[in-house]
Amino acid sequence: MLTKRIIPCLDIKNGRTVKGVNFVDLRDAGDPVVLAKQYAEQGADELVFLDIAATLENRGTTLDMVLRVAEQVNIPFTVGGGITSVAHVDALLKNGADKVSINSSAVKRPELINELADKFGSQCVVVAIDAKEVEGEWYVHLAGGTIPTDIKLFEWAKEVEERGAGEILFTSMNHDGTKAGFANEALATLSNLLNIPIIASGGAGNVQHFVDTFREGKSDAALAASVFHFGEIPIPELKKELKKQDIEVRI
Repeated sequence: MLTKRIIPCLDIKNGRTVKGVNFVDLRDAGDPVVLAKQYAEQGADELVFLDIAATLENRGTTLDMVLRVAEQVNIPFTVGGGITSVAHVDALLKNGADKVSINSSAVKRPELINELADKFGSQCVVVAIDAKEVEGEWYVHLAGGTIPTDIKLFEWAKEVEERGAGEILFTSMNHDGTKAGFANEALATLSNLLNIPIIASGGAGNVQHFVDTFREGKSDAALAASVFHFGEIPIPELKKELKKQDIEVRI
């Protein structure tokens, strides 16, 4: 059985880690470099850094922050936000990132997925999908969830895989920040549809939610933010409980 991964997510704005509810009402959660180091020491399997204002502000992810994080952690980390070109990804990887996450840019120009997979390998390419359930149908949203589209989640996810993405990071906008649990039904559908790993995001509020997404949602990894940033769920305790419930994790 493949080991399930626990991934803290650091949403970055103006050089600080922030966290909101349903993608709005952001509050400060600390210095991303300091938090990254703490999470690596606590046993996080990977980290994800998303520069949430980069697309809206039409700029790339800050290279300096990536370099500072790389100097402090010894676990893989993914960087996303405003990535639109092979050259930008090249710079991020040279500064120490292990993977990149693309979202809006992939929807606007799907060929970017092929280009990145061909140049750097599928293992480097994570496609993040922010989707909202509206009247029983999941629709993709862009630019940090601010722009709705008529693109359907499952059709887009299949195309993403076919174009060479190595992983999908699926965030349910309905669940984000609510601490009411992950969107396990949609996650299980994605898992059954695809052959690449699915990272669950949006809705973690307690340890049982992680258990449920690994069992019911068939997720390969679970990503969370505020429950880690504000000390509500310590990673070592989370992993001990998962292990106790026969979910294979790295301790």
